[in-house]
Amino acid sequence: MKIAIVYHSGYGHTAEQAKAVAKGAESVAGGIVKLIAVGDNETPWDELDSADAIIFGSPTYMGNVSAPFKKFMDESSKVWMARKWVDKISAGFTNSASQSGDKLNTLQGLAVFAAQHGMIWVGLDLMPGNNNSKGSVEDLNRLGSFLGAMAQSNADQGPDNGPIASDLKTAEHLGKRVATLTARFK
Repeated sequence: MKIAIVYHSGYGHTAEQAKAVAKGAESVAGGIVKLIAVGDNETPWDELDSADAIIFGSPTYMGNVSAPFKKFMDESSKVWMARKWVDKISAGFTNSASQSGDKLNTLQGLAVFAAQHGMIWVGLDLMPGNNNSKGSVEDLNRLGSFLGAMAQSNADQGPDNGPIASDLKTAEHLGKRVATLTARFK
């Protein structure tokens, strides 16, 4: 089963999150993962069209997907018109410097994008972490998202310092969940 992870990463943090999603997807038997960075390169549309699942990832800039990722979304109109992604499994992830950073809006945008393509959206099945006196930043889903994987990276540090381990483990969990459900559908 082929899983494509298409993402943009302006400073490298979202790329680290994409690698964690890939690690989770590859942990499922039969999972073949292709990481596809958008922005500067030509998008390999055939790779996406032949995938069984597509996981979308973008940093949250100004409360939404980054401009390069939005460009990718807009360029998918020919795929949309031909209905090439109908019934593919989909999911999403995002990263920003702020704890909230309006990341939910980015995930909602990704989910609507997938819905317009007729895709089947997979959210996180994790309960929120770090939301009681026994919780910590080491909890999975510490930012409390159900729609997709969220991560936070300090604005003054590079990708070697963020996202933190629990956010990467949450992304890994999402990748594994998508691969498991894709195998079930396939």
